[in-house]
Amino acid sequence: MNVLFFGPNGSGKGTQGAILKEKYKLPHIESGAIFRVNIKGGTELGMKAKEFIDKGELVPDEITIPMILSRLQEDDCKNGWLLDGFPRNKNQAIKLDEALKAANMSLDIVVEILLDREIAKNRIMGRRLCVNDNNHPNNIFIDAIKPDGDKCRVCGGELTSRADDQDEDAIDKRHSIYYDTDTGTMASAYYFRDLAENDDSMKYITLEGKAALPDVTAELVSKL
Repeated sequence: MNVLFFGPNGSGKGTQGAILKEKYKLPHIESGAIFRVNIKGGTELGMKAKEFIDKGELVPDEITIPMILSRLQEDDCKNGWLLDGFPRNKNQAIKLDEALKAANMSLDIVVEILLDREIAKNRIMGRRLCVNDNNHPNNIFIDAIKPDGDKCRVCGGELTSRADDQDEDAIDKRHSIYYDTDTGTMASAYYFRDLAENDDSMKYITLEGKAALPDVTAELVSKL
């Protein structure tokens, strides 16, 4: 089962991916982690990517997509994978689709988590990270996962917040890219939605992200 995840920052996309990872024993692949592994490992693509990152520039698709494709072809992905954080725009969606087809790899399920932009912003600003496991859900603005004071509700670990989670301008900038239905991330999601309408082998799933975490998980599992 090969799954592609879409959802704005604050939608719980990473948490749902982590749950599926455990339930179906599939690697949860995040584009940012791929960059870090390749740069740390000194791969040719990693070194090329680092040149752009060090200059504060976006890494070109010609480097990013081969890096992602290489990761999806590793041994732990033989029984499927969960890809999160890429593509971020329609052009990348087209190129990823072409690369997967050229490599004879199927895309079985595309998941889009729907969430109002203002709710997503509030969730980001309320997010707290556990020092023991960043996937432990803690958010001061969501009653169901509100931490125990300043301690993780799951394990009691210390909590911190990312600086960019408290930067409204940075959040708005990220969301402007995601919610752009012409060329941005939602446009890339819609590209795969349109493909799925004419391809019985691909399923496009939408989930209501404002629901409680367990309810979103239950809906997701029921639709897979």
